[in-house]
Amino acid sequence: MQLSSTLAWLVDLAAETAGADRLLAGLGAHLVADGLPLAGGALTLDVPHPLIARRTWLWRATNGEVIEALGFAPGGPAAALLTTPANKTSANDAGRQWLVGIADGKVHEDMIGPKQNAPSLAWIGPRPFTPREIDQLRQAARFATAPLAVLATRATLTAALEAYLGRRSAARVMAAPLRRSVGETIQAALLYADLRGFTALSEANPPAVVIAALDAWFDRIAGAIHAFGGEVLKFIGDGILAIFPVAGRTTRDACEAALRAASAARAGMAHLDSERSRQGLPPLPFGAALHLGEMLWGNIGAADRLDFTAIGSAVNLVSRLEGLCKPLGKTILVSGALAAEVETPLIPLGTHELRGIVDACAVFTVPDN
Repeated sequence: MQLSSTLAWLVDLAAETAGADRLLAGLGAHLVADGLPLAGGALTLDVPHPLIARRTWLWRATNGEVIEALGFAPGGPAAALLTTPANKTSANDAGRQWLVGIADGKVHEDMIGPKQNAPSLAWIGPRPFTPREIDQLRQAARFATAPLAVLATRATLTAALEAYLGRRSAARVMAAPLRRSVGETIQAALLYADLRGFTALSEANPPAVVIAALDAWFDRIAGAIHAFGGEVLKFIGDGILAIFPVAGRTTRDACEAALRAASAARAGMAHLDSERSRQGLPPLPFGAALHLGEMLWGNIGAADRLDFTAIGSAVNLVSRLEGLCKPLGKTILVSGALAAEVETPLIPLGTHELRGIVDACAVFTVPDN
């Protein structure tokens, strides 16, 4: 039996596509080439993600554009299409278009595989599909099972690694061998921050209260870091280490981004402390330090148990600099190396010795700190 171009593509090449969006676009284009009257399609996959339960990609046949829909209504891709804009169409207009399609029987949907939360494919046509066309779509869905399983596994791995390592680090881990001493030297602005009085907080409260406080703190600091293009490398107890790599932008841009992230975190924590005060809870004071330097970004660990992290003198310095926040009575401290790269006005605090660091460090802070 000779396979159609669609089925041959699904068997031979679909699993090698770059992602679910490209698979949907390729499948839609092949179905159209095989004579199927399609106006658009949707592909939905479950992913283990801290915020997103499912991801849906929407394809439009007229121009081949694919967009991703997040936070859609439950019930499969056909339901997602009712509430998600497509090709820059407003959500209301898109909803009306798909409602008309459903009312006229123009939508066909297949679940891919036997599992309850299996991937699903939905197609919409300019007219109701004929029984023969429905058979063709169902056959394509059956042949799509294997490549979609590959993509779903890849998506699960990517989502898990990004949740625990961050996007840049996850991509680096997936691209490199799983061996020690695999890494690269990068230049980045570093941010190190931790809560003050965390030991006392832990001793005086049950674990659930402590975890709630930590989660609230990490939401503010990590949210600010991500908002300005940084990446969290480590949660270390109540502390956090983040980097703003210079690669792809100027050194000044990376340093300014780190400085803005620290200021945004301070504003976020001030709002959180106000909320906690209204609830009769103590504030969560913190300290943050910023530095610019080079570090080894890669794998360390035992032969069969690795960690992906950043190490080097710059990491040591920024952590020691954060330790000065409390004695100097400042929330944010900036090293001379980073201060020299930014245009934001900073206040000099003199030169200070840092524990374990050979050379004294020029220290600055931000206004109103």
